[in-house]
Amino acid sequence: MIVDDYQSDTVTEGIRVRVTTQFLPEQSDLRRGMRFFAYTILISNEGDRPARLISRHWIITDGWGHVEEVKGPGVVGKTPYLRPGESFEYTSGCPLPTSTGSMEGTYQMQRDDGTSFDVRIGRFLLAEPGAVN
Repeated sequence: MIVDDYQSDTVTEGIRVRVTTQFLPEQSDLRRGMRFFAYTILISNEGDRPARLISRHWIITDGWGHVEEVKGPGVVGKTPYLRPGESFEYTSGCPLPTSTGSMEGTYQMQRDDGTSFDVRIGRFLLAEPGAVN
């Protein structure tokens, strides 16, 4: 079940990042207090210059306010190169000990001339169905 069409939709320097989320009960273990959420991200180059995604930085907050930061190269093992008009979509997941939480962050992108810039990933909600009214 997808919660919203897009829970987050941001544009930075011509790079649009759209996020949808899904609670995965079949991968969750509620007796042990672990919930698993999937998020699908569509990254689109709406600008006029190509860019490569180099790394990611996530800020994950659970329902108790505990914050975890995750940094690493690329996304799902890839560093997509996006020419103007091109998009890249991927799905990944996040375990949480609470029925709600949120994620936000940045992608570090690099232009052909070597300049780098951060693309904002707007905050989006991770929520078990019925956990948020």
